[in-house]
Amino acid sequence: MWRVLAAIPDPEIPVVSIVDLGIVRSVAREEGGVVVRVTPTYSGCPATDWILAAIRDELAAIGVPDARVEIQLAPAWTTDWMAADAKRRMREFGIAPPGCAVAGSPSAVDVRGISPLRHTGVVVPCPRCGSARTRLTAQFGSTACKALYRCDECLEPFDYFKPH
Repeated sequence: MWRVLAAIPDPEIPVVSIVDLGIVRSVAREEGGVVVRVTPTYSGCPATDWILAAIRDELAAIGVPDARVEIQLAPAWTTDWMAADAKRRMREFGIAPPGCAVAGSPSAVDVRGISPLRHTGVVVPCPRCGSARTRLTAQFGSTACKALYRCDECLEPFDYFKPH
């Protein structure tokens, strides 16, 4: 079952699976069948319904038609649960992974306020060219869990998956 779940791509970052992200917390045989516990990246994640349906569909396809998928909000998901290889694949895909901030700078983006944008002091290397000459352009990128940066070397915009 873990192999099947590891093949389900995250709908927002298709180069990593839901297992790579660490959102699948457990798979267990319990009274009444199989129970899969999932912790979304955040409680309002718009991809959650798609992920839950994909889990049910893929398990049904291998003969586990009545799997229960439960959302477990505590403990809260953290980017520390992500596999190291998933972070590498994110970078290769063009998304700066969490925890890639340059040594000596703060490791997290300040998301407590949306407006006005505040300088955070975080240096996030460009996933395309590796330059540390990047700047925050928006606290929120293509999804709420990412910030939008721009590289001053290659001039490309890129998402930074914010550490939580």
